[in-house]
Amino acid sequence: MEDKLQSLPDIVQKMVFNAPIQKVWSAVATSEGIAAWFMPNDFQPVAGHEFLVNAGPFGMSPCKVTEVEPPHSLAFQWGKDWTIRFELVELDDKTEFTLTHSGWDAEKVTEFGLTHTMIRDNMAQGWVGLAKSLATYVEA
Repeated sequence: MEDKLQSLPDIVQKMVFNAPIQKVWSAVATSEGIAAWFMPNDFQPVAGHEFLVNAGPFGMSPCKVTEVEPPHSLAFQWGKDWTIRFELVELDDKTEFTLTHSGWDAEKVTEFGLTHTMIRDNMAQGWVGLAKSLATYVEA
């Protein structure tokens, strides 16, 4: 079978925050900001930096920064399969924010033993809640 037939769609969340781009950037590109709405971590906004996020019951999850373009985009590998990408677009005093969680494959199993197919919808719902948490954080 072709790889295309096995891939699952990316999770994409797009929102407009009532906050300036620099405030949103600080929330997604600093360890403190990420911890406030996502997970505790030892992130640094440096391409190639390897860091951990504390995924609660799933333990410490390894990540690696793959792209940093302040204040417009940041990407990192999460675990062995996924890429998380944050894209920011300045809209006067507001910020358009797009989160993309890619790397889904029906044939793959996560480090914690569940197939991508089994957890993709739960993760999609989780990102909805996290995006709302991010909005609350940056709009405060």
